[in-house]
Amino acid sequence: MKQRTLQNSFSLHGKGLHTGMDITISFFPAPENHGYKIQRTDLENQPVIDAVAENVVETQRGTVISKKEVTVSTIEHAMAALYGYEIDNCLIQVNAPEFPILDGSARFYAEAIAQAGIAEQDAERDYFIIKNKIEVKDEASGASLLVLPDEDFCINTLISFDSPILSNQFASLDNLHCFATEIANSRTFVFVREIEPLVKNNLIKGGDLDNAIVIYDQQTSQDELDRLADLMGVPRKHVDELGYINNKPLVFDNEPARHKLLDILGDIALVGKPIKGRIIATRPGHKINNQLARLLRKELKKQEVQAPVYNPNAQPVMDVNRIKQLLPHRYPMLLVDKIIELGEHHIVGVKNFTSDEPFFQGHFPEEPVTPGVLLVEAMAQTGGLLVLNSVDDPEKYSTYFLKIDNVKFRQKVVPGDTVVFHLSLMTEIRRGCAYMKGYAFVGEKITTECEFMAQIVKNK
Repeated sequence: MKQRTLQNSFSLHGKGLHTGMDITISFFPAPENHGYKIQRTDLENQPVIDAVAENVVETQRGTVISKKEVTVSTIEHAMAALYGYEIDNCLIQVNAPEFPILDGSARFYAEAIAQAGIAEQDAERDYFIIKNKIEVKDEASGASLLVLPDEDFCINTLISFDSPILSNQFASLDNLHCFATEIANSRTFVFVREIEPLVKNNLIKGGDLDNAIVIYDQQTSQDELDRLADLMGVPRKHVDELGYINNKPLVFDNEPARHKLLDILGDIALVGKPIKGRIIATRPGHKINNQLARLLRKELKKQEVQAPVYNPNAQPVMDVNRIKQLLPHRYPMLLVDKIIELGEHHIVGVKNFTSDEPFFQGHFPEEPVTPGVLLVEAMAQTGGLLVLNSVDDPEKYSTYFLKIDNVKFRQKVVPGDTVVFHLSLMTEIRRGCAYMKGYAFVGEKITTECEFMAQIVKNK
């Protein structure tokens, strides 16, 4: 898939949940590889904060990000809507220290994104593919988030409270295509017993029965309920029995669990890359969500570049016979066995280095090592197949090196290694010249990397 941004900009207006301020928030298209950025237009110089996990400074009653003492809070619902619609790049401008709460869900953000439209960009999406189990736990609260490999992005959520009204609930999202209809409308929730401490902490100044599900699960006198209503500055409401005391009925029977799933989406959006994997969440909250997002970002930085997924059982895009039709190389200089992935701007090839390779006889007899120059040559052949895929009648053309730059050899390649090559175009192909970046992997480790320029030449 290609990266995506908004087709058009849009603005929303509403009050802040905690400040009670009247707020305007605007969303704008952004260029490739921009990510999510939030700009405070009410401050001098209009500072910009990158919406990434390590900039989160508070998670008690929402997700708060900060940079150089400039903060923006309650960003999770808008982030969930962007992530749910698979928007990669967006600039968000807000004229207050928090996002508007609207109706307590991501509904209005989602509807506005759908109306504004989505624009596909030229750059390809760089997925973070989960290949091994990743887990974070909070022993004190019993919360845990487990991430497992999966072909898509999906979430299973279980919430649990000591409450006769909201004890255990389960919600799931099988893929992001279901976000708008299954998750976006789910509102935040609060227990009546939590209201007074929140008010005394100078929070929820903008909270009311229209922007949060209020759960009444402990018998309280009507006088006490009236006092709490007066404390919050909202109309009094007569309540006879335990349950939900909202002005609007629940959208879903398990709306609280779906909202917790919504919060996970918003916090995972701060990883900065779309994920392919399954999250299993038990008693999630913003704190542990952010712990997972930070851990995933650390994994991304460690890997530098993630190795392509290689399934030896999958049918190749090109087998060796097709490769021989396109490349002039033959044994012992044909160094690509098959192509397993081919896009408009990238290609993934495979080479199995066996002990029968002729160069191992002299390089070196007692400690056979694949010559680095041949690894670069193998990358060039793989990249040549990508370039040839861009022309009609590719059998009539060949590709030739013009330049090789920034070559690094990080690890030996020895007999028995299966090397996976990932090549991508660094610029558009112009005047028959292609500038490419290449990586060679054994397992999850980079063995070789380089940049090179090649030219397409028609055969005589």
